[in-house]
Amino acid sequence: MTRSRTSARAAGTRFERTTADYLAQALDDDRIDRRARTGAKDRGDIAGIRIHGQRVVVECKDTARVTLPAWTVEAHTEADNDGALVGVVIHKRHGTADPGRQWVAMTVDDLVALLTGHRHGHRADTANAPVTP
Repeated sequence: MTRSRTSARAAGTRFERTTADYLAQALDDDRIDRRARTGAKDRGDIAGIRIHGQRVVVECKDTARVTLPAWTVEAHTEADNDGALVGVVIHKRHGTADPGRQWVAMTVDDLVALLTGHRHGHRADTANAPVTP
């Protein structure tokens, strides 16, 4: 059975809510919450995540078709809109509803930034220009 636009939006909203609640509890931080949509200057689906004192943008995807390149571009654009260190994607792992067992996708440069607190390299897929730390 294929999803209607309405059922897909509802599934996405549930996935965002479940993910935000899980992260807030796991990270013991009540500032983490699902973010309201902000239109053309979207800043990600989950707000309040920080590392090294800097924001982290999370883009959530609940879809059967995996399109990591497009999702990564979207997460990086939203990270730029938010002035965040990185943008990562949390996407549905079909076959489990456990929010801690969903997939996380990011570039190696994003991983390095998360580990060090400094952006290295550039977001070639969005701006093709170095991002200053």
